[in-house]
Amino acid sequence: MSIEFLSPEVDELAPRIAVIGVGGAGGNAIANMMRADVQGVDFLVANTDAQALKQSIAPQRIQLGTKITQGLGAGARPEIGRAAAE
Repeated sequence: MSIEFLSPEVDELAPRIAVIGVGGAGGNAIANMMRADVQGVDFLVANTDAQALKQSIAPQRIQLGTKITQGLGAGARPEIGRAAAE
């Protein structure tokens, strides 16, 4: 009886890196990284502001707190942002 071990392909061993930008500053950070052509990273933005999400160049977007902010920003109020993210 012989046992054969197969080595996994190199791409199967590669780590998956995702960067999530939250809010306006996070969206700006993602945009800067994408414009700098950072490779090997999945980019995603999350925001309460529907207009900011629409203008984002990130391929994946999540709108937070649609019922709380009605698509508007949190107005630099952490308690609103926290509630929207829950």
